Amino acid sequence: MEGRAREVCLRLLGAAPRTRAQLEDALRRKGIPDEVAERVLGRFSDVGLIDDEAFAQAWVRSRHTGRGLARRALAGELRRRGVAEETVRDAVEGLDADEEERTARRLIERKAASTRGVEPVKRMRRLVGVLARKGYPPGLAYRVVREVLEAEGDDVEGLPDVVDLE
Repeated sequence: MEGRAREVCLRLLGAAPRTRAQLEDALRRKGIPDEVAERVLGRFSDVGLIDDEAFAQAWVRSRHTGRGLARRALAGELRRRGVAEETVRDAVEGLDADEEERTARRLIERKAASTRGVEPVKRMRRLVGVLARKGYPPGLAYRVVREVLEAEGDDVEGLPDVVDLE
């Protein structure tokens, strides 16, 4: 039974990094008894094949860089993968506020081009929505969008406050 558990874990880890919780779930679905799963997962952890801290750090870097996700969205994804709260907190705290803002700005600068010609309030709402869906706080999203639109030469004086957009 331990051989089967090792085989399942190695196959899953060979395809993509996994958290301990994800592997536990997979073993449970395969009918592996909990005590066998615990021994195998413990051994995998001891030799470094399972490392939720390293997984969380790599996940945050990858998803922030590749998808532009903010700390809040990244934390939610890690929690859904069964990563412990303290590990989640440590991983997302590694992403500093300046870096998060720069990423938000790059996202909006790219997206703004496709919204040119759209009515200003609608354009503001759409662009703020892009950042909101990626987990950025409303105040940051609104400020970044406003600054990008202003840099493009748009008149942002008549645009509503962030609370009016909701």
